[in-house]
Amino acid sequence: MSQLPLVTVVTPSFNQGHFIRATIESVLRQDYPHIEYIIMDGGSTDETAQIAGDYRGRLTFISEPDRGQTHAINKGFLLGRGSVLAWLNSDDVLLEGAVSKAVQALEESPEAAAVYGEGYLIDRAGDVTGRFPATQPFDLWRLMHVSDYILQQSTFMRRSALEAIGYLDETLHYTMDWDLWIRLGFLHPLRYLPEYLGCLREYPEAKSFAGGKRRIREIGQLLRKHTGLRWPPGLLSYGWETYQDLYFVQTAGRLPRWLRPALLPLRYAATLLVGYLLVRAVRDAQGLYADGWASRRLHYWLPPGEGEVVIRGEVPADQPALSGQTLVVLCNGQQAGRFEVGSGDFNLQFTPPPGRNGPLRLEILASKHFKRRFSDEPFPRRRLSYRLRSIAWKNA
Repeated sequence: MSQLPLVTVVTPSFNQGHFIRATIESVLRQDYPHIEYIIMDGGSTDETAQIAGDYRGRLTFISEPDRGQTHAINKGFLLGRGSVLAWLNSDDVLLEGAVSKAVQALEESPEAAAVYGEGYLIDRAGDVTGRFPATQPFDLWRLMHVSDYILQQSTFMRRSALEAIGYLDETLHYTMDWDLWIRLGFLHPLRYLPEYLGCLREYPEAKSFAGGKRRIREIGQLLRKHTGLRWPPGLLSYGWETYQDLYFVQTAGRLPRWLRPALLPLRYAATLLVGYLLVRAVRDAQGLYADGWASRRLHYWLPPGEGEVVIRGEVPADQPALSGQTLVVLCNGQQAGRFEVGSGDFNLQFTPPPGRNGPLRLEILASKHFKRRFSDEPFPRRRLSYRLRSIAWKNA
């Protein structure tokens, strides 16, 4: 790296004095030499200002009324001078070396709008309770339709990319990060970095936990806006989990204490039944599984690009039902190619039809499949057609 970019880290804050020292220390202890750290406080009445004062000269602390967390983050981004931007909530932390690793990844991937990594879950005391379980390599279709698998605490963005899309949507309270990743992905890829960069603190008062029905309504509005679907798979998944919890908590509160244990088997049965019914709407929606197997119909979206698209994969030779496999590739609804795929590795290349705008919407239809039930999945058998390794623009 010749000229190291300035990185602006913004912390939105309001009455989080119990946690904010750990947040500040995690930023100021980074080994990266060019960090501008800004705390945008909404007028805290606790010890936040006093703690921030202990670091005078090493950060910028602004305490004034704002219109909420999203507004505070945008104000901090606009105040900052960095060409790389990140925000870290006042109860979360960065891991050692996170900024250096993120900047190096951005330098290596000039086409990427942002880089995101792995992360840990921590409890109120700051102890690690596990890996953030959702993180996966970038997949625009899944991000838009199913889940927000990008850990915000591990994400660093180019200012130029945020300027192009207009920063965070200040009408959103719970899903402003999810919306941002989708809008960035419509223009440029986001690079997944298999390094642990940040930690999300989980406790009952945290916003994501306390959001309840309001959070689910906002998720529904977000996904419907981006997908055009009345019932996008992600809404079914997030909604069922939240409403199930609310229902059983409220029901338990109305019962005599001695009857409450009887709810546990009912809740377990409901979880299995509805989980079984939702599995095709959520698990099978894309037709691509975490282990790389693809189903008969696969949906995949690529951020805008030029030239040829390359699909790499494998038809396992030990599955005779897949012999004579044929893959038909549709791009934005138009057939772009029909490929006879023999056993073993395959490498398909095609040029998408002209006249497209925005992401390239791919659909891959397979002529052959077999069914398999996996021992760790008590749900319907998968219909499997081939193993997918990657889909990408040839020159990316």
